[in-house]
Parts: sequence; C-alpha cells; structure tokens
Amino acid sequence: MTRIPLLIDTDPGVDDALALLMAFDDPHHEVVGLTIAAGNVGLAHTVRNALKLCEVVDHPVPVFAGTPAPLLHPARDAGYVHGTDGFGDIAYDAPVRTAETEHAALAILRLSHAHAGKLLLVALGPLTNLALALKLDSTLPERIARLVVMGGAVTAHGNITAAAEFNVAFDPEAAHIVFSAFARTEVVDWEAVMAHGFPHQRFEAWLQAPSKRARFYDAISRRTRDWAVDRRGENWHSADALAMAHALHPAGALEIVERPMTVELAGRHTRGATIVDWRREEGRPDNVAILLRYDQAAFEARVASALAAG
Repeated sequence: MTRIPLLIDTDPGVDDALALLMAFDDPHHEVVGLTIAAGNVGLAHTVRNALKLCEVVDHPVPVFAGTPAPLLHPARDAGYVHGTDGFGDIAYDAPVRTAETEHAALAILRLSHAHAGKLLLVALGPLTNLALALKLDSTLPERIARLVVMGGAVTAHGNITAAAEFNVAFDPEAAHIVFSAFARTEVVDWEAVMAHGFPHQRFEAWLQAPSKRARFYDAISRRTRDWAVDRRGENWHSADALAMAHALHPAGALEIVERPMTVELAGRHTRGATIVDWRREEGRPDNVAILLRYDQAAFEARVASALAAG
C-alpha cells in the first residue's frame, strides 16, 4: 500500500495533540514532518510539546521549529485554555530528542519538492510558517495536493474576538497571504467545530483506555476539559481533531460549500475575521472549500482509535 505523505504545521496545544495522535494512528498516511508555529503558547513550548508527543507514541518524525511570533503584530496566546506550557502544566519529563536545525518554512519547501504533487499539508495553528514559505517560493501551491486549514469563523461567530477565530486572529497577515496564494484551501472553521461536539462523558470513557496514549492525553487535557465544562457546556469540542478527520478521510464530509473568502486586516472590531462572499457579490473566484457537516460517527471513531479506545 502506498501511503499519502502528510506534513502537519501545528502549535501543540491540547487540540493539536489529539489531531497528531489521529495522524500517527492512520495507516493510509505517512507523517513526513511536523513544522511548529507559535500560537496556543510560545514557540519553545510548542516545539517541546511536539517532541514529547512523538516520544509518547514512539514516532521518529522530524520536528522543525518555525517563527516565534506573527509576521507584523504581537498576539496573545491561549495559555489560559491549554496551560501555560500548552500541555496542561503537568510537568512532564523533558523529551530526549531535539528539533532539527532546518527552519520550518524551509522544511515545508523542501518536503513539497520531495513529495511534489502528492503532499497533504494540514495547518492546525497560525499560518505564519506557511506564509513565510510562500514569500520564499510562490510556486509552493503547485506542489501541494491538498491544503487543509483549521481556522476562521465563516459567519463571524468568533472564539477569540466577537468576529475572529484564534488561529487566523493570531496572525491575520499570514492567513491573508495563504488564502490568497492557494487556488483552493479546504477550511474547517470554528463554527463547524461547534457543530461537531460529543458528550464529555463519552470522551472521558475513551480516556480510560489502558494505553499510553490515552493516559498521556488524559493528563495533558484535564485542565482544558475542566475549562470547557464551565465555558462550553455538555459537549467536548476538538477543533484540530475535526480538521484532521477531514484531512485523513475526506469522504466523511457530508456538506461542503465553495466560496470566495478573504481576511480582514484593518477593521477595528473585525481584524482577523474571515469574510466569505456567500452570494459572490464581488465576482472573485472561489478559493475555499468550507466544511459544514462531517459524518459524526466516523469522526468519533477516529478519535477513539487514536486514543486506542476503539
């Protein structure tokens, strides 16, 4: 069986960790690299977390550190959700391995050549690394088979501001560069995430599986789960897990719409918002394929399998 090469740009983060477990668990894809962004927490933490997760699952994939800050303007992180270190502040033992010396943006370009026309690129965090890669080589999109992005809020129901989703709002300029450069980006936005939650009780049962993966994820996500119960009610939502499910198994998509979309860069109340031209009023070509509905049972089965609970 020929496996699909998969490159993941990520900012681990509890959500990202679950998505990475799903990718490592999938027999049809080969993770060829993790390029690491700042986002959920600072770059030193996100790199360390990626290395630790690889160690937990005994996966030798190379990890490449990227840029430590957005392209232009400082942004606040999400340590209040994920813990100050991004992994629930559980004081885990430091990973043995260190990141590669090659910069994440350069790794993206090199791997795009090594797997030209076949590479699945999944972006789970702010798009800074990918934007830098595009500025270095504008032909990058020609070598990417699919780009799947977790980001945006397509009807402006934001999760970090009134109108904006965290990944895009962290570095709107980078998101603008990426969505402008790729002719077609598959978008799994925050509003789709909120439509695909599952009961906390069910998730808690999966975390009791007698596996190293489940035990580690239970530990790093406990703080975030407690926060979610207080803030988001009876369901657990994992944004990056939904994006990864769609990336790994696009046949699970039940409804997708294609439209033109751009990123607001200057609005006083809307900076970082993803503006979808739903009625195609401006005559721009469609550049995003927005996931609206995904097979819930298939999604949950992949999450459970990633935790060795299914």
